[in-house]
Amino acid sequence: MINKLQQLIGYKFTDKSKIKQALVHRSSLNEQSKFTQSNERYEFLGDAVLELWASDQLFNQFNQFDEGKLTNLRALVVCTQNLAKISEEFNLGEFIFLSRGEERHNGRHNQSILADTFEAVVGAIFLDGGILPAFKFLDKFLQPSIIELSSKKIYKDPKSIFQEVAQAKRGVTPKYKTLSESGPDHQKVFKVGVFLNDELIAQGQGNSKQKAEETASIEATKILNNLV
Repeated sequence: MINKLQQLIGYKFTDKSKIKQALVHRSSLNEQSKFTQSNERYEFLGDAVLELWASDQLFNQFNQFDEGKLTNLRALVVCTQNLAKISEEFNLGEFIFLSRGEERHNGRHNQSILADTFEAVVGAIFLDGGILPAFKFLDKFLQPSIIELSSKKIYKDPKSIFQEVAQAKRGVTPKYKTLSESGPDHQKVFKVGVFLNDELIAQGQGNSKQKAEETASIEATKILNNLV
């Protein structure tokens, strides 16, 4: 399984335990005693590498853009929706260690799980080989989306997109509220709700409030557009 994934991502690990760790979703910990830790620490590291890569790419490719446009385009490139889409292209979900319950709930195609695991894989490559192979991996899989997104001239993150939809359909500006926090300090999981007035439209969760809000806004956009 690991050999197949290495071929798909174009990187051969010196230490294969790193890529295995990157694939361990927290749901599998209760069912598979061989795992003692989820991939969330790797995800944390990969997120930082990804942001540096995206910042470097956009800064050098779009010297006519001001800080605002660069920030918005970066948010779109690294957002959950885009990372999940790219992950689907090389079937990353096939390789994730999930609980049986999560798998029954279509976890292998869950956008949040795919995006988080993508970041964890970036973290694993960085730990195994350093910044150059991690950047090379991102060049291969994310560079096409920079070209695509910039050509559309739509530099909006998911929260901005939902705000436009909400104002157009309801005449209301969304508000985000933290519904719960769980886990130890280094592995926090935040659950956030997005509201229109007092109506809860959708919920999202992530290892930061920002990610949870982003996931909630993606789901809320689908709901208001009647896509679910």
